[in-house]
Amino acid sequence: MAAAADRLFLLRASPASCAPPSRRPGGFSQQPQRLSFPSPGAAGMRRVAVACSASPGTGAGGKEEGEGMTYKDAGVDIDTGAELVRRIARMAPGIGGFGGLFPFGDHFLVAGTDGVGTKLKLAFETGIHDTIGIDLVAMSVNDIVTSGAKPLFFLDYYATSKLDVDLAEKVIKGIVDGCQQSDCALLGGETAEMPDFYAKGEYDLSGFAVGVVKKDEVIDGKNIVEGDVLIGLPSSGVHSNGFSLARRVLEKSGLSLNDQLPTNDGMATTVGEALMAPTVIYVKQVLEIISKGGVKGLAHITGGGFTDNIPRVFPSGLGAKIFTAAWEVPPVFRWIQEVGKIEDAEMRRTFNMGIGMVLVVSKEAADRILEDTHEPNRAYRIGEVIRGQGVQYV
Repeated sequence: MAAAADRLFLLRASPASCAPPSRRPGGFSQQPQRLSFPSPGAAGMRRVAVACSASPGTGAGGKEEGEGMTYKDAGVDIDTGAELVRRIARMAPGIGGFGGLFPFGDHFLVAGTDGVGTKLKLAFETGIHDTIGIDLVAMSVNDIVTSGAKPLFFLDYYATSKLDVDLAEKVIKGIVDGCQQSDCALLGGETAEMPDFYAKGEYDLSGFAVGVVKKDEVIDGKNIVEGDVLIGLPSSGVHSNGFSLARRVLEKSGLSLNDQLPTNDGMATTVGEALMAPTVIYVKQVLEIISKGGVKGLAHITGGGFTDNIPRVFPSGLGAKIFTAAWEVPPVFRWIQEVGKIEDAEMRRTFNMGIGMVLVVSKEAADRILEDTHEPNRAYRIGEVIRGQGVQYV
């Protein structure tokens, strides 16, 4: 029998955001509204996020020596995950966006949920638990901000076989930090103690975020046209996707998490520090850019990388051309690719390659954004919208 403890907190927000539903203009509908979003089009969200591991002893998925490693070899099949999304969409039409939209008066509530995948394995091995909560918050709030929504509140789920209060406190501290970075309230959560379910000292996490955006300010990609510009916002590293493959590479490298990261341009960073760098929370930077106009679409670069995520925001008949020399790929990705002998196409469909958020903007807005952004919130002109489909790399 699982023991569960609810954690409820007072939401501290403006009077308007705290008003009960009956005080909201127009009340709310009982059913989610179907929106005319670009393909796959959705009022609901279902992002492919598969995190699993190959069986012990399989090495790099049974590859012969010298062959390049793949995400599928490491136990994660993105295509299988996409097939599940297609089947769910048949049961719940409208699934497929980065966040789910629910009509609420003249606003939409935008919701997202996620975890941090097998990055947790490295948290257990490194003992770095105070930033994994930032990753958890980031994965959801970065999703819902792609609709132009400001995050309102966040809830978490923490599960373990035997509750270690000191350890759990470190994890929750990271969640609190993530909520502060995204300017949203930690509204509540659940702590589940489930004997015999997890290995000693291990835990699992899930997060849930809700934001709000005016109906006439929703960013849905429908106005994207050929010639629009792709602006990339830098990542801090691997973020929270691709760790099943990254851990296989680490195993193959023969390095420990305490060893210095090779190819790190002379900077003293351990492998563990590089891999555990917390996910960037883009909320404040993105909302500021949106407020100045010209933003037509946003893509959070998570599982599926550039190849699968950028096309999700385009109307039918449009694709992306990416200028791969427009930014410097961080050393951790160069190390992963070199050790794993991973092909470029596989890297670009697994990792963010140094760009964690992509904005699709008008040419006029692109010039302004690039002029206004400076370190540490630098932005890059990484590509353009073209006729066709998918993503081309040049």
